[in-house]
Amino acid sequence: MKKKVALHNLGCKVNAYETEAMGQLFEKRGYEIVPFGKEADIYIINTCTVTNVADRKSRQMLHKAKKMNENSLVVAVGCYAQAFSKELEKDELIDIIVGNDRKKEIVDIVEQNIKETIIDINDTSVAGEFEELNIESIKEHTRAYIKIQDGCNQFCSYCIIPYARGRIRSRRPENIMKEIGRLTDAGYQEVVLTGIHLTSYGKDFEDGISLIDIIEMIGKIPEIKRIRLGSLEPRVITDEFMRRLTKVQSFCPHFHLSLQSGCDETLKRMNRKYTCSEYMEGCETIRKYYEDAAITTDVIVGFPEESDEEFEVTKKYLRDVNFAQMHIFKYSKREGTVAAANKNQVDDRVKSARSDVLIKLGREMHLEFMNKYLGKKVPVLFEEIIKVDSVEYYMGHTMEYLKVAVKTDKNLQNQILEVEITQVLNDEIVLAIL
Repeated sequence: MKKKVALHNLGCKVNAYETEAMGQLFEKRGYEIVPFGKEADIYIINTCTVTNVADRKSRQMLHKAKKMNENSLVVAVGCYAQAFSKELEKDELIDIIVGNDRKKEIVDIVEQNIKETIIDINDTSVAGEFEELNIESIKEHTRAYIKIQDGCNQFCSYCIIPYARGRIRSRRPENIMKEIGRLTDAGYQEVVLTGIHLTSYGKDFEDGISLIDIIEMIGKIPEIKRIRLGSLEPRVITDEFMRRLTKVQSFCPHFHLSLQSGCDETLKRMNRKYTCSEYMEGCETIRKYYEDAAITTDVIVGFPEESDEEFEVTKKYLRDVNFAQMHIFKYSKREGTVAAANKNQVDDRVKSARSDVLIKLGREMHLEFMNKYLGKKVPVLFEEIIKVDSVEYYMGHTMEYLKVAVKTDKNLQNQILEVEITQVLNDEIVLAIL
C-alpha cells in the first residue's frame, strides 16, 4: 500500500514552486499525494519567515499536521526551518527539519526516518550553487511559475530573508530551457519567472548572462505565448533593458516594481538601494516603451520612525506614480533585523489607520486602471470558472494581468482569445464579450 504524503505551502511564489516540485519528487518514488487536511503518513510543511505572523502560521501548521495523525512524520522545510532551526529542534512534534538547500533530497531524507536537522546555508557570506528542483506539470493552472534564482544580497533593514535563503544563486540557462520544454509539452502557454531577488539573476555568473538574456531565449520558443516576471528592483529598468524587452513579442507588460516607501528618509532607514526620484525615472522609462503597462508595487506602512509627515510624502508619491495596483503591508517587527532593534516603533493603531488610507487609495487607482480598458479589444488567456453573485463566468487575464470575466457556455480553458471589455464588474474584475 502506498504511503500518503500531504504538502502545505506558506509564503511566496518561490515557496509554492518548491512545494510543487517536492510533491512531484514523492510521486516519482511511488508515494500518494493527498490534500493537506486529510490523514497522511508524512506531512511536509514548506515554511515562511517573512514576518512574525508567518512564523506563527508555520508553527501552527506543523502542530496541526501532528494532530491530524499523531503517528505521522512531520517535516519542516523552508525559510522558517532554516532561520530558526534551533527553536524547532526543541519542538517534540516536529520530526525532521530541512533547510533551503536540501529540498531536492527530501525523499531520501524522509526515508531515512531519523529525527534530525539538516541545514546547509547558515553562512550567508558564502555563495553556493543553485539547487535544481524541477516541475513537469502544475495542477489546476494555466500558467507555470519557474524558479530561476535564489538568495538575496540586499540586506534590507527589515528583512530576514537573506539569512534564511543565503547569497544569490542563479539557475543555468540550459536547465531553465529544459524545464520550459517539459512544460510546453504539458500544454502550458504562459510562464512566470520567479526568484527571491530576480533582479540579481546572473550576477553570480562569469559569462555575463543576465535576466534579459533569459527572457530573449524563452521568447524564441513558439509554444510560449506569454512571459511574465516576478518582483523587480527599479535599477533593472534601463533604456537598453526596455528596448530589448519590446522585441520579445510574448513579454507581458506587467511590472511589479518593489517600492516599500515613497519617502527618501524612510527608504534610507530601510536600507533600500534607490531614491524616490530613481524609482520614478524607472516608471517613466517603462511608460515610454509601454504606454499602457501595468506597474504594481508593495508598500510598508508604519516603518520605525515613520512620522505623519513622512507618511503624507509617501501618500502623495504613490498618487503621482499612479500604480495599477498596490499591496499594502503593516510593518511587522522581525527579530534579528536592524529595524527590530529600533526603539522608535510606530503604534499599531497608527499603522492600521495608515494602512486603511493606502488601501483606499490603491482601490481608487486600480479602478482608474480598469476604466482605461473599457471599449478596448484585448487578448485574454482564460484559466478558470468563477462565481460572482451566483453568476458563473470564465475568468482570465490580459497581458497586463487585468482580470477579465466572460459569460459563456463554451469551454475556454487555456485558450487565448480576443475580447472586448464592456464594463467594470467589481473592484477586481472587468466584464467582456467574445
